[in-house]
Amino acid sequence: MKHLFKAQLNWTSNQNSGESKKFYNKTHKIQIEGKSVLDVSAAKAFKGDPELYNPEDLLLGSLVSCHMMSYLYVCSQNGIEVLEYSDNAEATLEVNPDGSGRFVEVRLYPKVTIANSDKVNLALELHFKANQLCFIANSCNFPVLHHASCEVR
Repeated sequence: MKHLFKAQLNWTSNQNSGESKKFYNKTHKIQIEGKSVLDVSAAKAFKGDPELYNPEDLLLGSLVSCHMMSYLYVCSQNGIEVLEYSDNAEATLEVNPDGSGRFVEVRLYPKVTIANSDKVNLALELHFKANQLCFIANSCNFPVLHHASCEVR
């Protein structure tokens, strides 16, 4: 089974034709049909607008979101009632001298609160199953590590 996703990107130079093109403005818009426009730029470190999302933010956000949804799915399959879920994820990007770069690691720190006191160990183990199911993690060429914690309420 295959699904097609589409995105439209629009960018226009805000420079006059006589100005130096050493650094282009990085701000642009991404439109996904039927959804709000995303205003995007480069990260501040790469001369972008620090108030806008950047591709690195969006990749990390996609990973943390997909992991949570996969985790909630496997918990529902295993009779675990999840009451709260939070994460403070981090990603390490390495930039090479030639300007190329790549993410080398993402660390997820999911903190989960469940209702089932007898299922804490299972709830922690299911992060590995969620990672195996996560569409975004399966599309990455770097490790996605999990440092999970679980509380009972």
